[in-house]
Parts: sequence; C-alpha cells; structure tokens
Amino acid sequence: MKLSLLALLLLSCQVFAASPEAVYGENGMVTSRSALASEVGVEIMRGGGNAVDAAVATAFALAVTYPSAGNIGGGGFVVVRLVTGEVVTLDHRERAPMSASRDMYLDDEGNVVQGLSTRSHKAVGVPGSVDGLLTLLETHGTLNRRKVIQPAINLARRGFPLTYDLARQFASVLTRMNSYPASLDKFSNRGKPYSPGDIWKQPDLAKTLQRIMSRGSSGFYDGPVGALIVEEMQRNNGNIAAADLANYRSVWRDPVQGTYRGYEVWGMGPPSSGGVLVIQILNMLESYDLGAMGYGSGAVIHHMVEAERRAYADRAEHLGDPDHYEVPIAMLIDKQYARARFADFDPDLASESSDIDAGQWVKESPETTHFSVMDRDGMMVSFTTTLNSAYGSKIVVPGTGILLNNEMNDFSIKQNTPNQFQLIGRVANAIEPGKRMLSSMSPTIVTKDGEPFMITGSPGGSTIITTALQVIVNVIDHGMGIGDAVSLPRFHHQWLPDRILHDAFAISPDTRVKLNEMGHRNIVQSSRGIGDANSILYRDGTMRGIKDPRGDGAAIGF
Repeated sequence: MKLSLLALLLLSCQVFAASPEAVYGENGMVTSRSALASEVGVEIMRGGGNAVDAAVATAFALAVTYPSAGNIGGGGFVVVRLVTGEVVTLDHRERAPMSASRDMYLDDEGNVVQGLSTRSHKAVGVPGSVDGLLTLLETHGTLNRRKVIQPAINLARRGFPLTYDLARQFASVLTRMNSYPASLDKFSNRGKPYSPGDIWKQPDLAKTLQRIMSRGSSGFYDGPVGALIVEEMQRNNGNIAAADLANYRSVWRDPVQGTYRGYEVWGMGPPSSGGVLVIQILNMLESYDLGAMGYGSGAVIHHMVEAERRAYADRAEHLGDPDHYEVPIAMLIDKQYARARFADFDPDLASESSDIDAGQWVKESPETTHFSVMDRDGMMVSFTTTLNSAYGSKIVVPGTGILLNNEMNDFSIKQNTPNQFQLIGRVANAIEPGKRMLSSMSPTIVTKDGEPFMITGSPGGSTIITTALQVIVNVIDHGMGIGDAVSLPRFHHQWLPDRILHDAFAISPDTRVKLNEMGHRNIVQSSRGIGDANSILYRDGTMRGIKDPRGDGAAIGF
C-alpha cells in the first residue's frame, strides 16, 4: 500500500525514540509520545503557526496515533506561557454527569462494587478534550480548525504503520474489550491481533474529526456524534445524557505559582493537584542543599520522600474541584506553611505515614500522556491529557471511533478507600453532579526572571507529581542537562501506601541499606518505568527537547 509522504517522513523519526540525548532547535520544538504527532506539531510551526496551534494539532494527532491516552473522549489540562510572559491555564477536565451521586459505586451495604467505576459505562465522565482544544485554539492560536485538525484526519483515514509498541499494546488489551464489538473492530484485525508494520486505519474516527473540523465543538457534543454517545449510554445503563454534553464548558483558571531557588514555577491549579503539590514539595525542600547531598544519595531520597509523604496527605484532605469545594490553595503553596509542615522532619529517621495526616494552619493507568511545545517567540505549552486507565473504559462508541474515559474512578468513591492508583480521597473529592474529579496531572512551566527556562510534565497516575518534581530538582539542584534530568531513574512516595516505589537502578544496594537504617522498610521496584516526562529546556537561545526513553515517540526541533 502506498503511504503518504508524511507517513514516510515520520517513520524516520523513530530514531529519536530511545535516545538519552537532547534534540536541538531554534525555531520550534515538540516532544511527545508519538513521533507522528510530534512531526504534525512541528509542521504546523514550520508553516507559520505558533506553539498553541502546534499543541492543538499534536493533541488531535495523538487521539489517532496514541489511543491509549491521546483522546477526544477524555480530558486534561494545559499551562501556556504567552509571548507577553503572562501564564494562563485551561481546565478541560471531565465532569460528573448530572445524574451522578455520591454513593453510586457502592452496594446496599456500603461496599465498593468492583469494576463499576473503571470497567463500565457508569465509569465515563463527560469528555472535555474537544471543547478544551478548540477553546485554546480560538483564544491563543492563529490558525483555523482546518489547518490544525486535517493532519489528524489524514492519519486516521489513510492509516499509518503500527510500531511494535502499539501492536503490543493492542494485543494486550483485546481480551478486556470482548464485551464491546466496536472496540474489537477498531483495535483488532478482524478479531486477530495486529502485527507491527500493519497499516492501521480508523475511518469512523476520521468522520468524527471531520465533523469537529467543520462544526467546531457542536460537531462532537451535538448532532450525530453526540446522539451516538447518548444512545450508547442509554443502551448500557450509563449516566451521560444529551444535556451533559450540551452543557460542557472548559474553564480558564488562575495558574498556581511558586518560586524555587530564584526560578518561577507555574502549574495547574485544582481540580489538578499537581501544581499545588509540586510547589508545596519544593517549598519544603528549599531550605536544604540537595545538590551538596548528591544525586541518588540516601539523604536526597530521604528528604524528598518525607516531603512527598506530607504533601500527599494534604492532597487527600484538602484538594478537589474548586467550583464545589473551598480549596485552601494559598495556604498549601505558602512557604511559611511548608516550613511548619516540615518542622517535624528528622534528617536521620523516616516518619510513619500512620502518624501523619493533613496539615492545618492557623492563619488520580497510570496511562496519561504529556507533551511539550515551544516556538521561536517564547510561547510555551505544557499539555497533559488522559483517558485515566490505559484505553480508558475500553469502550468505543459505535460509529464514531471515540474511545471513552473511565475518569469517574478519580473521585473519592468512598472516603479513605484507595482508587486504582492507591490514592486516598475524602469529602473534598466526593462525587457530586457536574463536579470535576481530582487529578494528579502536573503540566509545569519554569521561568527565570520571567523568561523561558523549562517545560515538563508526565503521565503516571499518582507518580505524575513526583516525576515532574524530580525533573525540576535534577536540573536546578543537581545541574543536569535535560537529557540526564529526564532519563535517569526515579523514585516515588505518596503517603499511602507507605512505600518507596522506584525505577530499576534508582537505589543502589548501599543506599538501600542506608534507607533501611533510617526506617524506610518498604522499598519496591516498579514493574514499569515511572513517568514519561517529555520535556524542553531553553538556554542561550536554543531549545533542547528530550523524549523520555521510557516510552516510544520523538522530540523534534527545527
């Protein structure tokens, strides 16, 4: 089969996928989980578009080329530094349907019904990606919908050769799609697994994207596509109604801002917990010379784990949708609060998570995807989007090609009961009609004296926050280039469960002994790499982009 010139070009980009070296550019840079999507974004900038145009085009392309997390049936967050230096943030997180209720996933005895919030039509939140992408484009982009969506339509309609990674993913998920004929039709080759190199086409998704390109948000939330989503819900006892789709709106929110050793750190505020926690943890660490302790040392790991332990306890108590719960953001990111929160820290002894609860002050498959974009004028885009679990609910809406999320599991479906990422939640994140569920997504921008410095973020469920944190610490405290800062092994702690999770080689045998002596007993190697921090560092007029070697994809600059 004859491939388009674009597809042929993109196949060559795979050489970047596992390189620990940065890719350089002076005019534009995109780094994402898909080489195809990164090239789409770069081509938009080569054609005169800005970083927002490129980000929107990349996001639509990821819905085609990286379907386990790239999506139009999910939601996300974006942090943008404009050319003026102003930082803006857009919340296009999914919302609970209006028929949702606090105890909807519990049985008559108050027990959680297993799978109901992750593997059923009731698991689906009202999607926000399409409204968010188009709102972002209309507000800060320069190109029209046709320019930025057509590349994704071409990839869906003409198809592209499956990489080994995608073919393997499809094969692994097929058994969980057995109940959904439209899902099997999309992700299998007439019932059999696809092989690497097979041309994968998505004609239904191409038609849906075409409607969005022609009609804007109404091409998704209304008309034939919206009707098909509602019909799928009605057939299968789902909660999303036509009014839920019609009433969805993304929200511009104030960014959360902190400082760390003279750098400005910009993040996404609630209902994302990422921006608050990254800044809170940095505030707790700022009084300590992590660089002098040495990367990977027991002392550095101990300091960071203890700060993370306290911050995640605060997450469970204080963070939720600010439209439904009064979130004490100012308190949580205040440096004085951080000092008070860390006052009981012992540099020689681990805390017990059972002894730590949320601080008080008198005065979310791990399958998400993050990409970073920067243009020649200094516009920076940090974009994280998700379906929650890998391939979300596994449900494809017949006739649309849309894979639906299972974001309702990110609510606290029962107080103090862990979700699929073992995160604890309480009243702040309880289910309410129309409410946005709490997230760990942490799209982050770092500036120095107001000028561009770094873009980072990651997928990884509860490990998203600590992944972004470590990239920042590696660059600022340990003086690493962006290649090492992203590629070197990571570790994670989240209060409960009380354990240190780590990449292979993150903790040496003698460091493990030291941590054990401090009281860190539960140290567990992750079965998969922690995070996928596709990041950009800007220095001396040059962008340095890195594709995290833990996943496929490419950093492409020009």
